[in-house]
Order: sequence, then structure tokens, then C-alpha cells
Amino acid sequence: MIKSMTAFSRAEKTENEFSILTEIRSYNSRYLDITLRLPHAYISLEEKIKELISTQVTRGRIEITVQIRDESDEACAFEINTAKAKAYHESLVQLKNSLNISTEISLELLMGAGGIIRPAESERDVENKWPKIQECLTAAIDELDSMRIKEGNFIAQDFIERLDYIEKCLTRITKESVNLSSFYQQRLKERISILTKDLIEIDPMRIAQEAAFLADRSDISEEITRVLSHIKQFRDIMDSNEPAGRKLNFLLQEFNREFNTMGSKAGNANVSHLIVEVKSELEKLREQVQNVE
Repeated sequence: MIKSMTAFSRAEKTENEFSILTEIRSYNSRYLDITLRLPHAYISLEEKIKELISTQVTRGRIEITVQIRDESDEACAFEINTAKAKAYHESLVQLKNSLNISTEISLELLMGAGGIIRPAESERDVENKWPKIQECLTAAIDELDSMRIKEGNFIAQDFIERLDYIEKCLTRITKESVNLSSFYQQRLKERISILTKDLIEIDPMRIAQEAAFLADRSDISEEITRVLSHIKQFRDIMDSNEPAGRKLNFLLQEFNREFNTMGSKAGNANVSHLIVEVKSELEKLREQVQNVE
């Protein structure tokens, strides 16, 4: 199945005073790269969220933003770091005495230490809220997957049209490559005639031997057979349920090798022109494959 690596999804879940908003953006990448923005109080869920993503996505840069609003009484609770407050107060007293400062140590000054009063964080509460967060994430992931499949269908259609065109070019190349021996015999005769100005008669058997040698060196039937096999494999990978991007990229390299070999062997101008057209299509396929998971 062809899936695009670029997509966007959004899901929101609300229950009483607890609401979750999840946004996911995915981009092209050679590997799976997950970036997560999560409220600090829920940072312990980071690995669970990444694991959840990796079950559905195998390749691409994934940016996830999770916004959580909890207006329950538990979420509004605060705790005091008494030990830190006492230690900071004692340090201020020592500093005050050593410098002979008579100023009173105010609450505002004490609060300047930071972290003395902080939101109460309960690991158990976070774990209890995980099922709702997971539900919202799953909805966003499912929507992302649907968008990747939808975009992938457009890419797959483009692949099919280009493969069909390459097959037509191969048919024309095959026809142009028939009777190479006769083609080279005629071309040799013409060259010899120009060089000798018809003053020397060349043995027809020798011309036939040379033409056969040139035809054998220019034979591209094996390359054509392998390309047809690659096209079938390309289509099979597209129909498979496995991620296709890396396999298709490797297969396109094989395509290019075969057509490069054909181009170096071809002595027929029409065949050379067709190979140039095919290589142009292969480049467009390669660009599209970079978008495939």
C-alpha cells in the first residue's frame, strides 16, 4: 500500500473538567523521527505516546502537540516545599546577620527562590488519565493514517500512469531493436561506400560478420527482460501491505542501471531518444517516491 508521509490530523476529547487536544503533523524523512510537545505534568507519558505512534507509522518526521486542560479540584491543588523554604530562609538570615542588615525577610523575598510553592503532581493521577489521553491520541493517529492513505492513492495513480508509459516505451524499444544485423549491414555498406567512393568492393560475407558482431554487442534483450521484471515487482510492492518507500527507491536504482546500460549499447537513434524519455519518467518517479512511507 502506498502511503504519503505528509499529512495533518487533529482530535479533541472532553470529559467533565478534563479536555485533551492533539495535533499531529507528519513530513518526509528517511527514518521515523518523533517530536513531542507535552505539558510538564504529563511528561512521564512520553514513551507511551511514542510507542503508540510507532505502531502505526514506520517512517517520517512526526510532530505531536498534546494540550491538556484539567480544571478539577485535584488539578488546582498546590504543595509547599517546606524543606527548601526553611533552608532558603536560614541562608537569608545568615546573610542578613553577616552584613548587619536590619531589613525584615518578607514572604515576597522568600518566594524569590522559586519552587517553594508548586502545583501538586500525582503520578497516580496521570496514569489514571492515560486512557482518555490514549483515546484522543488514537483518534488523531487514525485520522493521520487516513490522510496518508488518501494522499498515497493519488501518488499510486501517478506511479501507475508512469509505469504504463515506460512499458509502452519498452515495446517501441523492442520493435526498434529487431533485425539489428540488417541495420548494421546497411550502415556498414553506407560508410564503406562513402570512405572508398565505391572504388573498392568489400566481401559481403565479411560485412555480414562485422554486422553480426556489432548487433551482438548492441543486444539489449536481457536488459529489457529485467526491466519488465522490475515493473512487475514495482506493482507488487505497491499492492503489498508493507511500507513501500525504501523498496521502491532501491528498485528505481535498478531501473536506472538497466536503462543506462541500454543507452550505452544502443546504436539506434530512435532507441536512444526513447531511453532519454524513459529516464525522464524515472526521475519523476524517484521524486515522488521520496514522499512515500
